[in-house]
Amino acid sequence: MPASSGNGAVTRSTLRQQIADALRDEVLAGRLQPGQEFTVKEIAEQYGVSATPVREALVDLSAQGLLEADQHRGFRVHEYSLADFRGMIEARGLVTDGMFHGLAKGLPTAPEGSVGGSTGGSAGHSTGGGTGRSAGHRTGGSAGGITSTAGGFAADSPGPRGFFVRAGDPRAAAALAGVRRRGEEARRAATAGELNILIGYDLRFWRELGALFGNPYLTDFLHRLRVQSWVCAVQHLSRIGDLRGRLWSDHTEVVDALTRRDLADAHRIVDTYDMHSLALIEGLANLDAENTVLTSDDDKLDNELDDKRENKEKEYEGKRGTAE
Repeated sequence: MPASSGNGAVTRSTLRQQIADALRDEVLAGRLQPGQEFTVKEIAEQYGVSATPVREALVDLSAQGLLEADQHRGFRVHEYSLADFRGMIEARGLVTDGMFHGLAKGLPTAPEGSVGGSTGGSAGHSTGGGTGRSAGHRTGGSAGGITSTAGGFAADSPGPRGFFVRAGDPRAAAALAGVRRRGEEARRAATAGELNILIGYDLRFWRELGALFGNPYLTDFLHRLRVQSWVCAVQHLSRIGDLRGRLWSDHTEVVDALTRRDLADAHRIVDTYDMHSLALIEGLANLDAENTVLTSDDDKLDNELDDKRENKEKEYEGKRGTAE
């Protein structure tokens, strides 16, 4: 049964969603560990509510991939593997690429010979990456017949259906400023190594940024991927005593690149983020595996020493009995 986070009983206005949110927070905070089991009755008693909204909330979290249902034992927290994390990183990168790629639709073709009009992109923007995404989406050059300009969007470009319909729209600037404030909070939390605070602001940052692109299906899918990737990462990150300087903190740089309409730089920043996340969690997972092996070897050695000690004691008792 999950330990109470001290928030008190849940009010009855939107029980299903509140219970789901509360339990999701427990998983993200690492208070509900992978593989931990609990029942509908236990959760209902913890929050002082009936079983129906609890069961509905748990079913919702199961559909989101955070829990697993067991007909005989109730529910348990899903255990993600390192391979799962790699897949999440690749998937969320592809979704982000799709959003950024949508910004290039309707852009005027760059004049021949202009900076950024070539398919190679700028020298400072890497076309490589650990996530296997299309280089054409990251270089600021031609990709599928769409060519971006060096300066980004023209003031009268049609753009996609999101907030970038017109580059000069004041609503776009206001919306980006709000997202940037979320990014500043996320950066401060990451720099300070405050994991729980970072997760909250990071999820809000990407959800609000995604919402600006005008496609709720992509926004919801990206949010789900990001929640799952954080759940997978937390089990490794929570074992580190001091996270200062180890967490990605370039949220504001993404917003600044989009504000400049510099899609190539936005892609580069996100690719760097994905590679950083993958390298960090892979390193921690491998270290955990090594520690598990060492612990198993230590336990084996301790057992062997115990067996030898016990045999020696039996041998001593036998000799003493013969002497008597």
